[in-house]
Amino acid sequence: MKKYARFNYLLIVYLLGIVYFTVFRLVETWAFLSNSADPIDMKGLFGYALYTGWRFDTLICCYILALPLLMMFIGEFTRWRARWWYKVAHYFINVCFTACFFACAADIPYFCYFYSRLDVVSLTWGDTPGMVVSMIFGELEYVLALLAFVAVAVSWWFATRAVFRRVLDKPLLRAEGPVEPAPLYVTIPLAMVLIFALFVGMRGRLARKSPLRVGSASFCDVPFLNQIGLNPAFTFMKSVEEVNKSRNQPVQLVSEEEAEAVYKEQLTMPMDSLLAQSAVVLPEGTNVVLIIMESMATEKTCLTVNSFTLTRCLDSLMDGGRIYTNAWSAGVHTYNGIYSSLYGHPAIMARHMMKGASIFRMCGLPQTLQAMGYQTAYFMPHDADFDNMRGFLYNNGFSEVYGQSEYDPAEVVGTWGVPDHVLFDYALAHCNKAAEEGQPFFTTVMTCSDHSPYIVPKGIDFKAVHNTSIEDMVVEYADWSIGRFMSKAAEQPWFQNTLFVFVGDHGAARNCPYDMSLPYNHVPLLFYAPGRIEPERIDRPALQLDITATVLGMIEPQPANHTLGVDLQRYRRPYAYFSADDKVGVISEGGLFYLWRVKEERESLYRLGSTEDIISQMPDSAAAMRRYAFGMIQKSQQMLLDHTTECR
Repeated sequence: MKKYARFNYLLIVYLLGIVYFTVFRLVETWAFLSNSADPIDMKGLFGYALYTGWRFDTLICCYILALPLLMMFIGEFTRWRARWWYKVAHYFINVCFTACFFACAADIPYFCYFYSRLDVVSLTWGDTPGMVVSMIFGELEYVLALLAFVAVAVSWWFATRAVFRRVLDKPLLRAEGPVEPAPLYVTIPLAMVLIFALFVGMRGRLARKSPLRVGSASFCDVPFLNQIGLNPAFTFMKSVEEVNKSRNQPVQLVSEEEAEAVYKEQLTMPMDSLLAQSAVVLPEGTNVVLIIMESMATEKTCLTVNSFTLTRCLDSLMDGGRIYTNAWSAGVHTYNGIYSSLYGHPAIMARHMMKGASIFRMCGLPQTLQAMGYQTAYFMPHDADFDNMRGFLYNNGFSEVYGQSEYDPAEVVGTWGVPDHVLFDYALAHCNKAAEEGQPFFTTVMTCSDHSPYIVPKGIDFKAVHNTSIEDMVVEYADWSIGRFMSKAAEQPWFQNTLFVFVGDHGAARNCPYDMSLPYNHVPLLFYAPGRIEPERIDRPALQLDITATVLGMIEPQPANHTLGVDLQRYRRPYAYFSADDKVGVISEGGLFYLWRVKEERESLYRLGSTEDIISQMPDSAAAMRRYAFGMIQKSQQMLLDHTTECR
């Protein structure tokens, strides 16, 4: 229809783009499988991977077509038929798609070699173009990829020229006489529908918490399927965006040589024989349940000096387990807590370790237990793509990741999805099923009710003691949910063969005399296994990133530790160190607190509880604390850059 020629042209270009991208994806699949030494079990999910690919391809198409759509609207509403105006849109589309096809062609040998989609790292050799040209023409795979790009680009330009002439140019732009325009009562609604469709396509999804991210392509425990759905143009641009963010710039706290020296000193740290004598050794096949508690600061529990508590259930569990009172979160964000608790690496200042154009491969608790035959599952209450959690977790040892879309929609109560007690019910059902199948399980539950906006569910058997503020009530509710879960778990046959670990993802803002809020990093760390772990209160420094080494030390005779944490049962940690984006804090066993302010490049040393800066009185102590923390953070970054964080 002539009156809709402008929009018909864009629709056909979109469909043509999807076809080309899909062909690239199929060719890339064939190329990878042909070069793979071991067969890949697709588990019948390749079709879903193609569906995921269509979503990413649509996102790219919508970004390219956004400006041409605006130009078409201008032409539609002004009745403008100047041919040059539409030729500009046509050439803009072709140039953008050609660039994307180049990325797709380059990605085929890149993916086959690195097993990672195209990103900004591919420009590493950009300052030596002669070497790049020599490499391309010296390898058959690169030559074939280049020839494929040329063939595709030529065919694209011919195909779109034909579409332009037959759909837009001939019936509208070169039509003899006037062309009856579409009536406004049709054009205006059509414009609104197209703008909405374009917005959804550019965002990639309707869920309000998060747009389409790299991790959104992950939907199973087959790494190949989790990657093949990505569009290389998307991953490349995302990597450029991430690299250019100031928070993602590499830190330079100490030299690589100094960082390596600090790391080796920790590796050769002498075992504390007294601690080792009391070390708990659990039976082979002991289940592990890790509960990461949203905003659970030590100051909310009975461990506070004034004994004020909002956590009667957690307090009761701490009375029956091994509680570390001097434990600290790696950072002040949930993603810090998840990353460090599961994979044993510190926070690197403000950097988001789980959300990037490429996903780091980490050797932590999930991978190690999975290799030992454990079922590995992660439960979160909200959108699984928030903070790129789904993608990061699926690619780092979890076979199953449960988010809001896996729960009953009627049970979703607010921004953060299902409330804690409902989340625990789903996790409990999963544990029961795994136990019935006779397989040990590692289940992680990340609670979220104690996060604003706060909602205390109604219609449940919960009554708050401190009902003066919603903040206190929701802490009590979150604690009640933990108690309810543990009571139900205690009734299950697998309970006596399970190690429960409780830790806060981070603390919460509380009054603090320093310009780094210590309660925001001070969290309880509890190991609980009735009848197997004797009640004990330990005041030595401990970190979230010690969880992996400590758990493996309980269930493995001679575990290999690929993390930067220590087994708290056998080694005495010299310092606890942590970040608050632009600050680094270090706590010594003797009660000293070292504070480094990144932006000001200013340091202080305090005795905990005092505001007197004593760094001039104890410069050697401050230097030792700074060296240890800076060295370990720098070492973590170097391992990530060198891709040495994977299991070896």
